[in-house]
Formats: sequence, C-alpha cells, structure tokens
Amino acid sequence: MVALQIRDIPEQVRDVLAKRAQEKGQSLTAYLRDVVLREAKFADNVGVIDEIAARPRPSEVTVEEILAAQDAARAHTDR
Repeated sequence: MVALQIRDIPEQVRDVLAKRAQEKGQSLTAYLRDVVLREAKFADNVGVIDEIAARPRPSEVTVEEILAAQDAARAHTDR
C-alpha cells in the first residue's frame, strides 16, 4: 500500500469532509480512502464505456428506424 498526502485544501472543505465522515461513523482518513477508491472504480468504468463505444457497430440501423418498423408491424397486426 502507498500513502497519499494532499496539501492546500481549504479549511471549509476539510470541515465538510470531516462532517461527512462523522455522519458515516468513519475517521476522516477512512472516509477519504473510500472516496479515492470509489473514484478509481469510476475511472475503470469510463474506460470500459469508452472501449464499448469504440467497437464497430454490427448494424447501421438507427433507433428511430427500429421504432418506426415496430410501429408499422403493430399497425399491420391491429387491422
């Protein structure tokens, strides 16, 4: 494990974070550790989403075309 040190945090920000930690029954260190770990997980999620978005699309059919075809099929079966 590594240690992190953050400098130049405004006192008001520290007070807000300390209050949130207290509300969760945590020390400020434990609360900030959870915040940092959660942020790292979000970064992983963004990477996965970017990877999926970069994949070639199997079809050029748009959502609007699919919905129009669905509406047409429903209209045909409702007769």
